[in-house]
Amino acid sequence: MHRVGSAGNNANASRPRKERRLTYVLRDSNDSKHCSGVNCLILPGVDAPGGGGDGGHYLFSGSRDGTLKRWELGNEGAVCGVTFESHVDWVNDVVVTSNDTLVSCSSDTTLKTWRAYANDGECTRTFRQHSDYVTSLASAHQSNIVASGGLGCEVFIWDLEAAMVPLARASSEAGSEGRYDGFPSGLSVPAERLSTANSTGNASGAMLANSYAPISAKGHKESVYALAMNDSGTLLVSGGTEKAVRVWDPRSGAKQMKLKGHTDNVRALLLDPTGRLWDLGQQRCVHSYAVHTDSVWTLASTPSFSHVYSGGKDLSVYVTDLATRESTLLCTEQQPVLRLTLQGDEWLWVTTTDSALNKWPSQERASLKAFQRASTFVAGSLPFTRARACMDGSAPVALYTHPTSTIPGTAGIVRHSILNDRRHVLTKDATGNVKLWEITRGTVITDFGKVSVPAWFTMDTRLGSISVHLDTPQCFSAEMYAADLHVPGASEELKLNIGQETLRGLMASWMTRRRQRSSITSTAANGDAESGIGEHHPDRRPSSDDSHDDSNSHQPLVLPAFEFSTSSPPSIITEGSQGGPWRKKASELDGSEDEKDLPWWVMDCVLHNRLPPRENAKCSFFLQPCEGTSLQILTQGKLSAPRILRMHKVVNYVLEKLVIDKPLEDSVSETTSTTGRQGSQQAVGNGYGPFRPGSRVWQQPVKPVVEIVCNDQVLPLEMSLATVRAYIWKKPEDLCLQYRTVPNR
Repeated sequence: MHRVGSAGNNANASRPRKERRLTYVLRDSNDSKHCSGVNCLILPGVDAPGGGGDGGHYLFSGSRDGTLKRWELGNEGAVCGVTFESHVDWVNDVVVTSNDTLVSCSSDTTLKTWRAYANDGECTRTFRQHSDYVTSLASAHQSNIVASGGLGCEVFIWDLEAAMVPLARASSEAGSEGRYDGFPSGLSVPAERLSTANSTGNASGAMLANSYAPISAKGHKESVYALAMNDSGTLLVSGGTEKAVRVWDPRSGAKQMKLKGHTDNVRALLLDPTGRLWDLGQQRCVHSYAVHTDSVWTLASTPSFSHVYSGGKDLSVYVTDLATRESTLLCTEQQPVLRLTLQGDEWLWVTTTDSALNKWPSQERASLKAFQRASTFVAGSLPFTRARACMDGSAPVALYTHPTSTIPGTAGIVRHSILNDRRHVLTKDATGNVKLWEITRGTVITDFGKVSVPAWFTMDTRLGSISVHLDTPQCFSAEMYAADLHVPGASEELKLNIGQETLRGLMASWMTRRRQRSSITSTAANGDAESGIGEHHPDRRPSSDDSHDDSNSHQPLVLPAFEFSTSSPPSIITEGSQGGPWRKKASELDGSEDEKDLPWWVMDCVLHNRLPPRENAKCSFFLQPCEGTSLQILTQGKLSAPRILRMHKVVNYVLEKLVIDKPLEDSVSETTSTTGRQGSQQAVGNGYGPFRPGSRVWQQPVKPVVEIVCNDQVLPLEMSLATVRAYIWKKPEDLCLQYRTVPNR
């Protein structure tokens, strides 16, 4: 749809304006489980609430489903306490700062902060500094300093107590000294040890001299995949697609050094204060551990840094003794390993591209007998080589074969197909289960029909759930008969706009609460309408009766076919006019959201019952007698009818016009529907032309049986014009239908 330009400014009147999109995310399972791969995992330190013992730990996870969850780890297992929902794309990393602030980063290019131990799950702040996916976070546990890096070749350092602004930028604005007042000063500088992982399967480490850890917002030439910061906030290192490790001084913004040695992308980094593996004085790698057969994506270490755990694309988790260089296959997962996190000295949490979280015993709990049975070897010094002669080429044996416990997830949707009726979607999840969804209700059903309906929505499964995208005017391009939706008391002629009815169902809670707020406001203002909606909005199309918010006017109930689940409500994602994208459950909208928060066309539809002009709502066709028959010609030109017109209505039309034998009664009456809703009713009354219900009564032995034929194929009575054109006619020219009579059955 093209927006009508205002008078006096027609320079861009012919340019289409891209309207804001509305997306709703559907799930058919409990919201207390992840439904896609878990990218990040963190156990806060012992000083955090509940962090003192195994029975009281909190575990935080971030997933490709776009949510974070806080798990309460008790003796009876893990329970999801809170779901943090605001990101609109994958959550890639998460940290918890010293003041109990949860910080997350996402492929939606934002950082978000949350109250880690509150029960509301509300996002407290959103930062949009990055220009591309934010892939990694690092925090200084003794302060509120957090670093973030991403695919935009950017690294920013944030002081959450100083309004959470990028320190690198603030540093440049602070003067020639480059010192930001909010950054901790006078910190001691410990020796540091750096351990890294890259995509060649090597796990390696480094020794850092007594110097500051460098970082700068300027200097990266390629994407950043990994960050690590020491507890005091004096050292930060980064790695990425440059296949090198960079060391930075965050207080001066100066680049200190660049460590080369990896032959592929650096995906994980660890820092330790004792120093051993990388010699920063000579800027060279001292040791390299060739452990894995494919890319290493994650690392974890014991508090003493005596053992390093590594996992990655080869599904394996190894533990390596850095003193003896001996590596042991701890366990093997079913999917590539994304993140490792130690819980004390006894347990290791592992997440993969699956949605579950697995808890494995760590090396400290392994018995001598188990070690003797497992595959232990000295890590080789060359990539992808191992000293495994004693294994005779056999497959490695894991120390453990089954996790001690699992926090289950639900299988994420990996494939989908939008069916031809544009209401149903066939999905296949990671476990191979196939489901049929009804998009207009957000539920899983078991049957569908093959019809041709305009593509009124698009969708993706990037978040592991169904994300349905609605854009105007396309989302209003599909209609259905109310009778096909089993609407009680609906006339045979009543048409419903699928997009409009879906929006009404989706926004039902918002509409109810908006009416309540408007009623209170109207009472306080002696009947005056709620202010704000009638104000001019630059994005709003002109309308003759748009001078007030008529949310208090009579609105029809949501039809059963468009009622969304209240136990598992969809989440709405859209973009406000004064900010970036936001996400919230439909049931949590409080009615105060207006055109600053919601697209104007959504409000126009659900509040004012107005739809934009639509194209191709009708189908033109010729109706002629079949060759070889003696039937008269009923029409002299093209006919036009709604695309959803069924063949049984064409048959009725032919019966009304056909003259074979004189019928007992030849009266035609126009039937006007008394049910349905305003707006749709007018379209029904004026849209069908001659294809209205007739009442011509034939004497049973005389009444002919009429068939409608296209391309020599008899058409089913329930097939629509659009379906015939798409699947039977298959030509760009106007559709040609033929009719004939057959012996009475």
